[in-house]
Amino acid sequence: MKKQVGIWIDTKKAVIIFLKKNGEDIKIVNSFIEGRERVAGEKKLGKSSRFEIQFSNFEKKKENRKIHEVQNYFRKVVNEIKDTDEVVLFGPAEMKTELEKFILNESLQAPIIKRVETTDSMTKNQMVAWVKKFYKTN
Repeated sequence: MKKQVGIWIDTKKAVIIFLKKNGEDIKIVNSFIEGRERVAGEKKLGKSSRFEIQFSNFEKKKENRKIHEVQNYFRKVVNEIKDTDEVVLFGPAEMKTELEKFILNESLQAPIIKRVETTDSMTKNQMVAWVKKFYKTN
C-alpha cells in the first residue's frame, strides 16, 4: 500500500493526515509565524518624511524575518512527510501553493504531489473525510 498523506495548511498550523489500512494518524505542526507586529513608536510615515529610508529598512527586516519563519515552518512540515509516496495539499489560504513550491524546489526526496485544492476551514473530522474521499476517487 502506498503511503498517502493529506495536508491542510494555513498560516497558523498544518494538519497532516496519514492514511493507514485501519484508520489514520493526525499530526499538527504549529507555525509560529508572527502576524502584524507593532513596535513601540512606529508610525505610518508620509511621502515627505525625511526618515522614510529608515522606515523602509525596518520594513525589509520584518519581511526577511517573515520569510525565514515561513521557510522554517515548511521545513518542519516536509520533515514529517519525508517517508511518504503521495501527498495532497489543501486549505483556505495561499500557504498550500507556497508549500508546493517549497517541496518541489527544496526537497530531494519529495513525495508525488497529487493535487493542490482550495477548501474552507474544516474540523479535523472533515479533513480526514476529505482526504479519504480524495484518495478513494483518485
